[in-house]
Formats: sequence, structure tokens, C-alpha cells
Amino acid sequence: MKLSSNSFTDSSRIPGEFAFCIPDPSHHVCLGRNLNPHLSWTDVPPGTRSFVLICHDPDAPSKGDDVNQEGRSVPADLPRVDFFHWILVDIPASLGEIAAGEFSSAVSPKGKPGPQAVHGTRQGINDYTGWFAGDNDMRGDYYGYDGPCPPWNDSIAHRYVFTLYALDLERLPLEGRLTGPEVRQAIASHVLGQASLTGTYSLNPALA
Repeated sequence: MKLSSNSFTDSSRIPGEFAFCIPDPSHHVCLGRNLNPHLSWTDVPPGTRSFVLICHDPDAPSKGDDVNQEGRSVPADLPRVDFFHWILVDIPASLGEIAAGEFSSAVSPKGKPGPQAVHGTRQGINDYTGWFAGDNDMRGDYYGYDGPCPPWNDSIAHRYVFTLYALDLERLPLEGRLTGPEVRQAIASHVLGQASLTGTYSLNPALA
């Protein structure tokens, strides 16, 4: 199976229009257009009944002590953890493409609604749900796609991995607020094939 995009190429920088936040000279960052990127796939395994799409950042800081702090930087050797940006399940086997902006076209304070989405799909909550939990203006359930917004003072560029899984299930046997780890566990024994596409993004001008 092959996964590709018209929005960026593998291992290249993700354009700012697909990011949750973009650089701003006055305040470090401002909100971006937050479009989901275009994705298409071919060479689907025989027997595929649905797809699952997961986008995650494997470079999120494991500690927030230095994150977005003036006069400090997030060290490159800090252990990193996964941050999930998009969980999309029950993608019909007949679908071979997602248009740019089809699932997300702006930043939605307090999160976009879910889990139901177009094409009969369902979307899980991404990790901005936990990130904004203590912010009265932003907290809520963040369903669907919300793009890159790495720490503006990080010492490394972040990678964003889009992985498409072909499954022998028509509907994933999970209900409610789906999370990335739960979906990964649920699909583990039903994967017929998978393909990944990786982009990079940084708010640090020295890493751009």
C-alpha cells in the first residue's frame, strides 16, 4: 500500500496552512489555518473492508518544564513521547482520497464536534484535549484533526507521521471518545497492510 499527499512530500516541511499555529514575530506564535492535508492511497490489500488513519508526533517533550518559556529551550536530549493529532476510523474501503480541508478548515476553540464525520467515518479525540484541559478559554474535547504546534523554543524539529491502516473490519469495535492508544490496540490484530508519510515542522526559525 502506498500513501501520498499533494500537500507535502515525505520527510519535507509541512506548510503552515496545515498547522494549528504558525510563527509570529510579536507573540512567538499565532493561530494557523489548521487545514487537514490532502492524502491519497493506492495498492490496497485484498480483503480490505475499512481504513484507519492516525497522525502522531513522536517528538513531544516528556516534561513541560521548559516548554514555551522565555530565556529557556527544550533540550534535544529530553525523552520524547507520542502526541496524537488525528484519529480517523471506519474510512470506507471504497474511499481512496481525502481532500485538503475536508475534515478541518480552521482552529476551533474548545474543539470540533465528534465523533461522527463525513463519509460515515468517526473521529477520535486528539491530545490537544489534555493540553488545553486547564485553559478556560480553550478546554474541551478536540475531535478530529488539529495540526502542528510544537514548542516555539524546542531544540529539535518535530516529525508528524500519518499512518494509514487497511483492516479486515468494516467498523472498529470501539465506542465513545476514541484515543490514539485505544485505537492502536484495537486494530493490532486486524491489519492487512499499512503505509506512512512523514512531514516535519518547527516554530524555531533556526530549524526551519
